[in-house]
Amino acid sequence: MSEETKHLKTEGISRRNVFSAVALASVAASQAGAAPAETKFEPLPGFKFDIENQTGWQGPAGSAKEATVAEFPISQSIAGVSMRLKPGAMRELHWHSLAAEWAYMLEGTCRGTVVTPNGQSEMADFGPGDTWYFPRGHGHALQATSPNGCHFLLGFDNGHFSEYGTFSITDWIATAPPAVVARSLGISASAVAQFPKKEVYIGPGRVPPPGTENLRDGAMQPSQFSHKYRLDHQPPRVFPGGREFVVSSKEFPLQTTLTAVRMDLQPGAMQELHWHPHADEWHYYVKGRARVGVFGSHGRTRTEEFGPGHVGFIQQGYGHYIEQIGDEPTEILILFNSGEYQAISLASWLGGNPSTLLEDNFSLSKSAVEQLPKRDRGILAKG
Repeated sequence: MSEETKHLKTEGISRRNVFSAVALASVAASQAGAAPAETKFEPLPGFKFDIENQTGWQGPAGSAKEATVAEFPISQSIAGVSMRLKPGAMRELHWHSLAAEWAYMLEGTCRGTVVTPNGQSEMADFGPGDTWYFPRGHGHALQATSPNGCHFLLGFDNGHFSEYGTFSITDWIATAPPAVVARSLGISASAVAQFPKKEVYIGPGRVPPPGTENLRDGAMQPSQFSHKYRLDHQPPRVFPGGREFVVSSKEFPLQTTLTAVRMDLQPGAMQELHWHPHADEWHYYVKGRARVGVFGSHGRTRTEEFGPGHVGFIQQGYGHYIEQIGDEPTEILILFNSGEYQAISLASWLGGNPSTLLEDNFSLSKSAVEQLPKRDRGILAKG
């Protein structure tokens, strides 16, 4: 028996009685109107990253700058890469074991090829506003076809993914035993020796001819599911302050793990207060500027300003708004880590409750509650 326990027993008080006394004192204090001690919560983490200001990977044929959890710790569920290819340059044949790949063409044009597990193949040309989606494990390659090269944004449905850790064809061949490669491909050892001795990753190439090229295997069937979607060519959702182009698995069935949005905000516009109950939200700012405010419960808020080349991340279920700032319209590419788009706005939430409940919740008069909105307002115009 400890000295502390002996002392308590000497005084005729057990530990159980001490705890009971504390509990009773707390109840008495609350009944007397005393405020309970505040629980300490960690402040909201930073949710902004300048991807275009990074050095990234630089080579004679192109570059790649990425934002994974290594560079942007809050972005656990989505990673992004800003990639540029010079004319004819190629992102060599490769696949991703940990993530599906989404992309949006920003500048120039490129050609993509993809082979699916059922032995089908697709070749497609992409221009500004086009997107692609390659499911996890599908082998693919990209090649710049325009005279000035191309620039595209890649998104992956796993924040721990690294573009530098993909499975490249030259890396595989260079590290496998030469005899195994020769036997597998049915070629001689001298032919194997002519392959690159290390991973090419992004390498130079010839600008491919216009139009569709023939596949080496003429008997291979074309893919039954297109990996291409023309996001900017679909009818947008139009609001007083801007517009949204949305592509989910509903519009693009192959795109099962991500929803993509291009949001255009007019000067002074604001996307209303809202949250997404089922998905994280990832931003890339193409042009213009915006202010984003995030609410993380228990009085915790954080506000950041974004401009071209910045990346943002809002955790699932956190309330937020996006407010355009500056004189130039703002264009944002947004990814959600779900193939289904869901959102709840503050306005529609208020409209889905009886007036009497809101009067009591806010201590407002009936006339004041009647002035509140009843349904989504989307993107509000400058006030």
